[in-house]
Amino acid sequence: MRPFSYSRATDARDALERFQPGTMYLGGGTNLVDLMRLGVARPDSLVDVTRLPYDTVEAAGDGLRIGAAVRNSDLAMHPVVRERYPMLARAVLSGASGQVRNMATVAGNLLQRTRCPYFQDISHPCNKRRPASGCPAIDGDHSGLAVFGHSEHCVATHPSDMAVALAALDARVHVTGPAGDRVVPMPGLHRLPDGEPERDTVLAAGELITAVELPPPPAGASHYRKVRERASFAFALVSVAAVLDVADGVVRDCRLALGGVAHAPWRAELAEAELRGAPATQEDFSRAAEAELSRARPLPRNAYKVPLARNLIVRTLQELVP
Repeated sequence: MRPFSYSRATDARDALERFQPGTMYLGGGTNLVDLMRLGVARPDSLVDVTRLPYDTVEAAGDGLRIGAAVRNSDLAMHPVVRERYPMLARAVLSGASGQVRNMATVAGNLLQRTRCPYFQDISHPCNKRRPASGCPAIDGDHSGLAVFGHSEHCVATHPSDMAVALAALDARVHVTGPAGDRVVPMPGLHRLPDGEPERDTVLAAGELITAVELPPPPAGASHYRKVRERASFAFALVSVAAVLDVADGVVRDCRLALGGVAHAPWRAELAEAELRGAPATQEDFSRAAEAELSRARPLPRNAYKVPLARNLIVRTLQELVP
């Protein structure tokens, strides 16, 4: 491991003042420290932001404000989150192991890097690590990678379960930085690779997440389901965060977000549009899923994700019908 400097910020202003080229913010470290050990991340300095006053979950009008430094375990077990946003609690509990969740923070979870094997192996070229060096996953092992929104430069997927649920809940991410404070919607924080796969999010250099704000819980029932290669501590092949509001057998509203299929949480807007005002039947759920998946561009070794996603969407929606 190459040498680096370490300092602990006392507040947000202090953290911003310590940031310079080559600096990275350190939260729980469950992703960053691993990447440093692999030689993928090579910061000149780390600014520890775990002691900043962003470790509470509190009411925000009829919604909820979650501090960026809240530990994932504390979020998943918070009584208000479990009661009012059970889909979010389930998504958080679907990620990693209990030990990792005890360390990982909300902001760190949203900002974790891809688990593409070529990104994590510095003996291979990777456009995310070194722009214009190539993407060996396109012709190599892409079985777990993107079927939506990928480009000739990158086919990686975003690994967060929490981010998928937040995208379905229309969360808002509060950010502070050298240019001041701003709010970034979910989806919208994470970006598709296009020609700049090295950029995972829309955050500018030095910007720091301070909180995630949830609007009031949506009407209807919700669920998060994840398909993975093993029962625990595995990233999603496909996951779905679904909210379904049905009255008299007709869908009044629907929200769907998919994980494991794109460089960002994928909001299934075509499927949502197909379902609003439609009968809440298996046939209509299938038709909506097919409409969304018509946009998929699977690669030869991950084409299985398309029927997997279709079946997952249909099954999850069926279980939410009252």
